[in-house]
Amino acid sequence: MQCNLWNTLLASSVKRQTLKCRYGHLQNLLFRKYSTTHEADIVVIGSGSGGYVAAIKATQLGFKTVCIEKNPTLGGTCLNVGCIPSKALLNNSHYYHMAHSGELAERGVTVSNVELNLDKLMQTKSNAVKALTGGIAMLFKKNKVHLINGHGKITGNNQVTALKPDGSSEVVNTKNILIATGSEVTPFQGIPIDEETIVSSTGALSLKQVPKRLVVIGAGVIGLELGSVWSRLGADVTAVELLNSIGGAGIDGEVAQTFQKVLTKQGLKFKLGTKVTSAQKTGGAIKVSVEDVKNPEKKEDLECDVLLVCVGRRPYTENLGLEEMGIERDQRGRIPVNSHFQTVIPNIYAIGDCIHGPMLAHKAEDEGIICVEGIKGGPVHIDYNCVPSVIYTHPGVGWVGKTEEDLKSEGVNYKVGKFPFLANSRAKTNNDTDGFVKVLSDKNTDRILGTHIIGPMAGELINEAVLAQEYGASSEDVARVCHAHPTCSEALREANLAAYFGKPINF
Repeated sequence: MQCNLWNTLLASSVKRQTLKCRYGHLQNLLFRKYSTTHEADIVVIGSGSGGYVAAIKATQLGFKTVCIEKNPTLGGTCLNVGCIPSKALLNNSHYYHMAHSGELAERGVTVSNVELNLDKLMQTKSNAVKALTGGIAMLFKKNKVHLINGHGKITGNNQVTALKPDGSSEVVNTKNILIATGSEVTPFQGIPIDEETIVSSTGALSLKQVPKRLVVIGAGVIGLELGSVWSRLGADVTAVELLNSIGGAGIDGEVAQTFQKVLTKQGLKFKLGTKVTSAQKTGGAIKVSVEDVKNPEKKEDLECDVLLVCVGRRPYTENLGLEEMGIERDQRGRIPVNSHFQTVIPNIYAIGDCIHGPMLAHKAEDEGIICVEGIKGGPVHIDYNCVPSVIYTHPGVGWVGKTEEDLKSEGVNYKVGKFPFLANSRAKTNNDTDGFVKVLSDKNTDRILGTHIIGPMAGELINEAVLAQEYGASSEDVARVCHAHPTCSEALREANLAAYFGKPINF
């Protein structure tokens, strides 16, 4: 009888609970749920840009694939609180700014009584996110990726345990493990984030009202994009940057200078070479104390209604069972891997933000695909010099390859070809002429070494440059390719013409 009762209690137990029964030896006994066991060829931990793509590719290659995701929605940071929602806000805030600032009126389109409906703006953003996260879920079903909701932890060379929200667990025995856990916001020491008035990029995507004054710590990609959004919507925005230039790592110096001038003209303010020392809430406002990097005695207090902390991101590699497995992390918390994305344990791989390289969604996607192709026996190769970067402001900024600063420090002899959008017919007809295209090519071989764009459609145009550089094209190769007229892409052709021949046609 006791045995039957035991089985009944086990089968009906849903949560950890104290069992009350008349059998003294069972009194106050704690139970946990059954742990379910699965078998797989590959377990992917994380469903962000790299993880979800890797999981789908793995099933397409014939692997039995399990993806473990701790959040209720798929897509990771990029889709939920990063790339996608920020682009929705950037796009729609630009439309509002064109109408509200009178730019549309200058084009002959008079719009009266322009009003901002922030709730609707946020709902449009959320709708895009919901549609895309749902799209990944459908792709998982279509490609037969088995999804487990829980925190994935490596519990053996060939085992991952998913700790589920209800306290239960699922164990997956697997031949291969792929860590794609991404990154998280880097905190600023001494400035706690509440996501209401002191916010990270996550909170800045969902503010309930437009702040009168916004201070942004950091003038990198994220800070400039979100600063632009709220500036267009009416905030007085000041960006405080430790470095002496804006745009973050990898941006060409000349592009950064032009970029700052254009954004300043749009109303953004910058304090470069400046360090934030503290932030305190005082009487409904926030006092941000800053000092000059070169002259610390030069101090200043800035007041704002919202403080946005954008000092970068750090790998999310805690509580994954790495230490127990003997997988050490570097000083930045990244997981060391070889050229095949293998850790010190050959069947445990890592990709994306949790390893070396730029923290970019498209870089993680490429690594995810290439990694699982390698597990299948295919070639594994990625040229990180051909991974583009984009800042989705207006004008946009895009680049790939080497900067002039890189080439000078490396002692490379190079040529420069430039072409301004002011001389591009499509940009001129659109009244959108800020910026230029800059091409750097080898002085001896003419091979393209880097391309840098600031101007309209920069995020789209840069991909032609990426393709050219990936295939080892010369600037003459691109210059001799017929480009449709009138298009902004002709500026890229003209810049390549200037690089190889010394002169463009239309400037």
